[in-house]
Amino acid sequence: MTQVSYHREHSSSLGHDMEFKVYGHGGQPCLVFPTQNGRFYDYEDHGMVEALRPWLDAGRLQLFCLDSVDDWSWSDVDGDRQARMELQERYHRYVVNEMVPKARWWSGHESPPLWVMGNSMGGFHSAISFFRRPELFDVMVSLSGLFEGSYFMGYGPSGLAFDNSPADFVANMPDDHPWLGMYRHRRIISCVGQGAWEEELLASTRWMDAVLTAKGVPHEFEYWGHDVAHEWHWWHRMIRQVFERLMPW
Repeated sequence: MTQVSYHREHSSSLGHDMEFKVYGHGGQPCLVFPTQNGRFYDYEDHGMVEALRPWLDAGRLQLFCLDSVDDWSWSDVDGDRQARMELQERYHRYVVNEMVPKARWWSGHESPPLWVMGNSMGGFHSAISFFRRPELFDVMVSLSGLFEGSYFMGYGPSGLAFDNSPADFVANMPDDHPWLGMYRHRRIISCVGQGAWEEELLASTRWMDAVLTAKGVPHEFEYWGHDVAHEWHWWHRMIRQVFERLMPW
């Protein structure tokens, strides 16, 4: 049985307690973001932990499933734009300044980069973390994810919204930007369906695909069939296939 532990700790970046769960007893540490407005337990409740159980039980993978603040940031479409983005920026600092060191300490990995992944909105947060701080993350896995902030902003991003919109800021990087060199030595993986409720995510993925191609950044983007919908059972299949490549037996 996979080792599981629950934690509730104060975040100095956010100014309140945040909850998370850890799955597995060792191996490669990976931060996992929930779907939109989701919670730290959703990855387990919707079968994703079970899908990864072989790697977890073998001690090859350790998941750190995080909570979100989407309700008050990206999803609060009627809220003040600047306040929403300031909250998102504090959440980003929580991830990179608090959870990354914690995951490294917990897993015993003091220096190697972590992995980061998520489905849907979780894929968006994974991309934000990875593309903003490539020195911290070695692998990004986005399933049916988003890559630009204008989806929630309603118009072209600027300021903090631009900083949290990977397709925009990567597209605007000069060719000698040091992050591009770092991206080229990482694994950037995305899978998206072409079926129901995937339309916006598919378009966003194609745009990010084109941006990375134009910048000469290797990436592994997969476009699944027209029957593949924005649903958990498809993400189970996607994540198993991804990990069979990332961590073959």
